[in-house]
Amino acid sequence: MDVVWEMWLCVALGVVTLAGCRMGPDYVRPDTPVPEVWSSDLTRGLTSETMDPNVLASWWTTLGDPVLSRLIELAVEGNLDIATARSRVRQARAQRQIVQGGLLPGFNAGVSATSSRVDRRNGFDTSGQVYSASLDAGWELDLFGGVRRSVEAATANLESVEAGLSDVLVSLLAETALNYVDVRTYQSRLASAEASLKVQEDTYQLVLWRLEAGLGDELAAQQARYNLENTRSQIPGLRTGLQQAKNRLAVLLGRTPGALNAELETPAPVPVPSREIAVGVPAEVVRRRPDVRQAERELAAQTARVGAAVCDLYPQLRLNGSVGIETLSLREPAASRTWTASGGPRLSWAIFDPTVRPNIEVQSALQEQALIQYRAVILSSLEEVENAMIAYVQEQQRRENLRAAADAAQAAAELAQFEYQAGLRDFSDVLDAERSLLSFQDQLRQSEGVVVANVIRLYKALGGGWTSMAEAATTGEVARQF
Repeated sequence: MDVVWEMWLCVALGVVTLAGCRMGPDYVRPDTPVPEVWSSDLTRGLTSETMDPNVLASWWTTLGDPVLSRLIELAVEGNLDIATARSRVRQARAQRQIVQGGLLPGFNAGVSATSSRVDRRNGFDTSGQVYSASLDAGWELDLFGGVRRSVEAATANLESVEAGLSDVLVSLLAETALNYVDVRTYQSRLASAEASLKVQEDTYQLVLWRLEAGLGDELAAQQARYNLENTRSQIPGLRTGLQQAKNRLAVLLGRTPGALNAELETPAPVPVPSREIAVGVPAEVVRRRPDVRQAERELAAQTARVGAAVCDLYPQLRLNGSVGIETLSLREPAASRTWTASGGPRLSWAIFDPTVRPNIEVQSALQEQALIQYRAVILSSLEEVENAMIAYVQEQQRRENLRAAADAAQAAAELAQFEYQAGLRDFSDVLDAERSLLSFQDQLRQSEGVVVANVIRLYKALGGGWTSMAEAATTGEVARQF
């Protein structure tokens, strides 16, 4: 008995000594240098000031469109990608609980009843029943930190999945706003085309009247007609694009195509963004973006997995114990029952396992890949912001040029029409002026939509939106955020 107690004392001392021992590398966030300033020129409303967190958290409100705000609310509530991401968070949280269970002892209870019968040739039969109950306990002591490394990996993985949910939110908010802008842009282009069609119908009637009065010719009438029909042929394509944009928007909200037709039937102008956007500095963007956070947490998780693999090189100690009782009858007195008890430590060591060291190499290679992916995500995030800024600045310049061109084309079309009626111009001049006007007006409407779309892409690149919506997306209670 003294030997047993001495053995258990040694085990206890070993546990105390190794309680804080963890094999493998400890995670340190890698130092990834980023530029101090953006390479793009900050003009046309872009500033290097730090954006107000409240503004960035709900950037869509800066567009001043209550319909868009309502659609974003519905998207966070009903989008299926968000639902999938929420499910992944619950899964990762449960997996961490499973791994944490390895730090605690495990208990199993069992009850059984067996019967037997022996048929003897001499005519005597024997039969009986045995009832038993047992309670088993086992505890694998985490002497070298293998289980704790696994808990570290599971915790970092949970944080990575949560960051993934935030990243899905960022993309969803941007896609909802982009498709809404597409709807309004198509409505604006359609209105412009229908207005031009009305002008060309009037021109065609004028040509017909002049032909009947003997002041025109058949060529002018046919030219007016094909110009009219050409404009009319563009309208079905615009209507198709409009309906497709509505359908995409409905699916983003988790609804069937066509579900938003009634709500978006009335045309409305393209939202107007604020004149100034604070983009901050690159370091702020890297710290803010959830995809960078996701990649960094995955690196931390993989680093912990390397440590868990290293622990397989060392012995494992497991404490086992069992208490049981057997009886031939449930009515027998307690004194007639048989009690059993057993327990003791079990030491195992996979010293000859040929898979241990290769597994360490595998996990180390995966850690290296996670580090490379982390750095790649940072570079991609910086590229996305730079591209969004240059696109926003340049499209504003293009919009101004198109607006000037459209104004000039409007004046030219009116002048050509007036001089044609006065007999000073050929009708071909009128056709050219009307075609140019329609083209410039359509390009201008598209450019107005692109400017807003580039603003949305810039907010997405800056990592805006998820901070105010993450909790709502996790719980599904979005209405509280508005």
